[in-house]
Amino acid sequence: MDPDSPEEQQFTFRAVIVGCGLGAVISASNVYLGLKTGWTFGAALFGSIFGFAILKPLSKALPEHLGGGYFGPKENVCCQSAATAAGSLGLLFTSGFPAAYQLGLLGDDPVSDFGRIITFTLCCAYVGIFFTIPLRRLYILKLKLTFPSAVAAAYTIRSLHVGRNAAANARKKTLALIISFIVAIIWRITSEYAPGIMWDWHWSWWFYKAGWKWIIAAESWGWIWEWTPAFIGVGLLVPINSSISFVGGSALAWAVIGPALVATNRAFGRAVSSDFPGYFNYANMVLDDPVNAPSPKYWMIWPGCAVLLCASMAEIAGNGSAVIRSMALAIEPAVHRARVLISRGRNRGHEADIVGEKVDEFHDPVPEHEQVPWWIWSGGLTIGTVLTMVVMKVQFGQNAGVTLLAILFSFLFSLVGAECTGRVSVTPVTTLGNFAQLVFGGISKGSGMAPAANQLNNGLTGMITLAASEQVADMLGDLKTTHLLGAAPRVQLYAQCCGALVSIFLSAGMYIVFVKAYPCINELTKTTCAFPAPDVGAWRAVSVAVSSPALPIPRSSGITALCLGALTIVSTFIKYRFVRPERHGWFPNWNAVGIAFILGPLCTYPMAMLFGSIIALTWRKYWPAGAIMYCYAVAAGMIAGEGLGGIANAVLQIAGVAGSVKGTAVGCPMDIYCG
Repeated sequence: MDPDSPEEQQFTFRAVIVGCGLGAVISASNVYLGLKTGWTFGAALFGSIFGFAILKPLSKALPEHLGGGYFGPKENVCCQSAATAAGSLGLLFTSGFPAAYQLGLLGDDPVSDFGRIITFTLCCAYVGIFFTIPLRRLYILKLKLTFPSAVAAAYTIRSLHVGRNAAANARKKTLALIISFIVAIIWRITSEYAPGIMWDWHWSWWFYKAGWKWIIAAESWGWIWEWTPAFIGVGLLVPINSSISFVGGSALAWAVIGPALVATNRAFGRAVSSDFPGYFNYANMVLDDPVNAPSPKYWMIWPGCAVLLCASMAEIAGNGSAVIRSMALAIEPAVHRARVLISRGRNRGHEADIVGEKVDEFHDPVPEHEQVPWWIWSGGLTIGTVLTMVVMKVQFGQNAGVTLLAILFSFLFSLVGAECTGRVSVTPVTTLGNFAQLVFGGISKGSGMAPAANQLNNGLTGMITLAASEQVADMLGDLKTTHLLGAAPRVQLYAQCCGALVSIFLSAGMYIVFVKAYPCINELTKTTCAFPAPDVGAWRAVSVAVSSPALPIPRSSGITALCLGALTIVSTFIKYRFVRPERHGWFPNWNAVGIAFILGPLCTYPMAMLFGSIIALTWRKYWPAGAIMYCYAVAAGMIAGEGLGGIANAVLQIAGVAGSVKGTAVGCPMDIYCG
């Protein structure tokens, strides 16, 4: 903290407006990235640096009554939190909603359903936000999870505001972010015109054409190098252990287990072309016979989900007493007040003796007036829950009890999302949503619900889980930044609530724009589409499979899921029980391993992340001052730039001058454009 800084007002109109505007940029970017790759990114770093670049000059140039006055790090956190919330919720429109339209479960198009989409998204947003507050003590004060992007944002904000050379540092960081941002945009746009040269290196295809026929297996299993600024930027932020685990999980799934499944006829791919023997597509989600003839991608869903759930639950169990104490401390003010009211008549004047001496093992450095009172988060959660039950009943015909159960499950799955984000900076919320689909699809089937109604029911409950998990992960990251900078958690809650309102309307609006431009997103009649929307295929597949008469899990997949889940639990138990904390980094990051199982066969992102982590490790070792100055800013610019470059490509596609029309297929498999 800067000891010479004046007292600053943390929650301001200017910070919220600028933060929501920056989050809107990321929100638009995330809808594109989600439909293209199945991934979205947070706006924390982008909002931190660009928020400073906008608000700092305005604070000096404008009079106080027009938005001027002191702008400090705590207000910068408020701006960042608004940006984070405004940039979230995009995954709802890149997974569950398109799948529902493909299955014919909603109206004719999103425009006719706009009211239902908005109210459903509203419920998802605010239930997730109020889930987060009682988890702060556990994940931030007790477990002290890393939250790599949040720590990066905190250090970046501090360096922009505090220190002898703060002004010079701010200029350097802003310039680094702007340059990396612009370069990433330009790279993403120009690479569309030569994707086989500038974006994806299909190296095994090149060797295959040169006569090494056996090496085409690497292409089939997704071992392609991709020059993706976004995931190289993520690698700059996450620990090397996480990236190695990510690549290791990909190797286990898509270089060992996957080929073994195909060799033993337990999973099946589809030949890409009869002209190129040995070239197969293993990434399809064909469910003609998911139990006896699954695709490798479908087979891997269940072990991946088991690893993710077991890893997170084992981590929570390893800190079981901490979880209980954390929740108890969260509701302690309410319990204390209730006991005081009950005992007031008998113990008038001695209320302080009712509860007795307590030792708070979770020391909270935040003053009480800056914390979120129990009645705010519990009241908000209650109102959000009731509103969700009403909306689901009135607009979608879903039983209120099922909705309540879905919200309870959402809280449990949010713990998994928080673990993944805190340790890897990647949240597998779509996978968590798919797992919720499985649970509630089974409940609906057991009640005798018709297949179409079951599909809609499990899809909506899965989306509630997805959105809640995403909101919890995002807000916990903001609260980590808040904690490191000594800002007020209450302010971040207010900023998040404002930003979420922007995200609700903007994400839905962007979805409608993309569907208008690319109707194939919502249709199954098209054979090709500019947006592959991988999450939509998985969501649709699980909806259909779960509504089938029998549980559609291949026996070998179920056994593998149980074995890997047990290994995850045992490994985590040994780590906490017998290994010193400083050596915990030698154990695999099981959340990253589980994500790799779900993601593939697509190994481009794990390799790009490892590449970025190696660059960061080398940078910090040999040029530490430069790394401290530029690493986080460069990463933020790369992540945001790729998303906006993708939106520019969409505009070029609509105009008929995109890479698919004007570009070259040189370097692409079968000489077919691969952008």
